[in-house]
Amino acid sequence: MMPFVLALVFTIEVVSRLINAIGSTVINDFVRRVFPSSPLWTLVNYLPISTSKSAAQQRKLQAEYLKVRAELNATSSQDEFAKWARIRRQHDKLLEKLEATKKTMEAARGSFDKYVNGVRIIVTKVPQYLVPFWYSNEPMFWIPHGWFPYYAEWIISFPRAPLGSVSVASWQLACSGVIALVSDLISGIYGLMRNGSYERAAGKTAATDEKKEL
Repeated sequence: MMPFVLALVFTIEVVSRLINAIGSTVINDFVRRVFPSSPLWTLVNYLPISTSKSAAQQRKLQAEYLKVRAELNATSSQDEFAKWARIRRQHDKLLEKLEATKKTMEAARGSFDKYVNGVRIIVTKVPQYLVPFWYSNEPMFWIPHGWFPYYAEWIISFPRAPLGSVSVASWQLACSGVIALVSDLISGIYGLMRNGSYERAAGKTAATDEKKEL
């Protein structure tokens, strides 16, 4: 029996199921809410790649813009109109450049998110194929002799595990099926509870409206 491989396959299937159920969009949105300035994205912008130059330019423009904006707010448009107008033109010019760099960085961020999604898919899918391939000859555990007919033992040991044992592929399939059933069960219970709460809330609202009419 190989408890480590059994637990590893089960964990891989659970993680893969969770990621697929949650979805990449929800995960990205959650990361952006928890980390408004994503540490990974910030780190990438400091690497010697094409986006780092745009990121450095954006930081520089933002610092200049904040400085000019503070100076503009401190200048009276009535008492020092000429100075105020000059600073205002500088302010508007910097704001226009800053908006342009923001659009460029947002496009780069979108491409970066696509790469991250690709990496996440690889991280979840590669182990699902690599582990069964690596341990394809190993028996996960043995089934009692005579419990199943020959053809059933052959299927359970497919593709290359010893006859009479459970292969890693069969164990993976069993884990996937059980996880899917549990996931559907939890989703169904949650849906029933949510519908029940909605119905109770609607009933309370209707009762309140009837009392008001009386």
